[in-house]
Amino acid sequence: MTADAQAGPSGQEGRETEGREMHALVERLYPLCRSITGDGVRRTLEIVSESVPLEVSEVPTGTEVLDWTVPREWNIRDAYVKDPSGARVVDFAESNLHVVGYSVPVSATMTLDELRGHLHTLPEQPDLIPYRTSYYAETWGFCLRENTLAGLGDGPYEVVIDSTLADGHLTYGEHVVPGRVADEVLISCHVCHPSLANDNLAGVAVATRLARRLAESDPWYTYRFLFMPGTIGAITWLARNRERVDRVKHGLVLACAGDSGALTYKRSRRGDAEIDRAVRHVLRTSGREHRVVDFSPYGYDERQFCSPGFNLPVGSLTRTPYAGYPEYHTSADNPDFVSPEAMADTLETCWEVTRVLEGNRRYLNLSPYGEPQLGRRGLYGSLGGRSDTKQTQMAMLWVLNLSDGEHTLLDIAEKSDLPFATVAEAAQALRGAGLLKE
Repeated sequence: MTADAQAGPSGQEGRETEGREMHALVERLYPLCRSITGDGVRRTLEIVSESVPLEVSEVPTGTEVLDWTVPREWNIRDAYVKDPSGARVVDFAESNLHVVGYSVPVSATMTLDELRGHLHTLPEQPDLIPYRTSYYAETWGFCLRENTLAGLGDGPYEVVIDSTLADGHLTYGEHVVPGRVADEVLISCHVCHPSLANDNLAGVAVATRLARRLAESDPWYTYRFLFMPGTIGAITWLARNRERVDRVKHGLVLACAGDSGALTYKRSRRGDAEIDRAVRHVLRTSGREHRVVDFSPYGYDERQFCSPGFNLPVGSLTRTPYAGYPEYHTSADNPDFVSPEAMADTLETCWEVTRVLEGNRRYLNLSPYGEPQLGRRGLYGSLGGRSDTKQTQMAMLWVLNLSDGEHTLLDIAEKSDLPFATVAEAAQALRGAGLLKE
């Protein structure tokens, strides 16, 4: 593995370009009204497929998936609350967060007192619109700013939700980057939220760009990218792929990938899977501010992949975790809240993790009796006069000492407290000199 491969294929200028392009994708997807089913999800997948081709699956309403059933499909055309003058005081066209997700159709005239039970605000954040849903209970509602509610009179109000809730399909997309082996790395992100940029359009953008990078890298593993509705989407995919999930050797759920907070990695249920160690190693040796937290059965779709019957080695990578920032699930989670720089950093972290997974091999020292003479083989200077010659030498000595057929390069990097890239380069140099075999 070369230093350039470890750093990524683009260089700094290219990574800045990637950040801008990811942000542009977030801006393009932001206006769409998404839910766990419906045309908003389909349109989102169509746009993603312009960057990476997707195999789209449509699973009919009523299909039993593990302990769940695929629900009816929800679509919406318009919704509003008009005051007595005819002005729209709540308007779906202004923000699709104004309507509670999965609201059934409504056409009525109501006083404010009659309407109030269907209105949702954030009194502690009076200028923001909350995000609310009601997927599995047939009801309806509007979300609005507390300041707007405070200014409303007694009415009467014209209340309209022009929506449909009918038999249809649950839709999700898959993109596969073929590898040299059938073993898979699973990258999952959710596409069910409406106009929320960090949760989770930033995750969608990072996953899309990561897939494009990997396609240019001739990977060892096969990488499967899942663009799915949260919870029911993952459950549906697992139900339909139950006989082949043993191919999944590593996995990441990507969410909240674009805010300014430090990176947070949530371990898989196993706690010590190779993906857990790889992410922890990358975060620690990169110098990035970060947190590593233990698995809990609450959060994103890692809880489905890590349910006890599957127990897949899948962790979750976010920046600030769910509910950990004031803008979470509000209208403040808009494209201005996420930055190209943060998404580029999340992407680079994911890329570095894949470099560890791709390069993690076991080697056998072919000259195990005493320390082989590295100088006469030109190994001390083989990596191009780098300023970290001492680190390179130490990496060679560690690789030689622990290449007993039992330790992986990640084992050696963790034991030596050296960056994986340095250890991998040392192994390649030693292999080239005939001192190691895989």
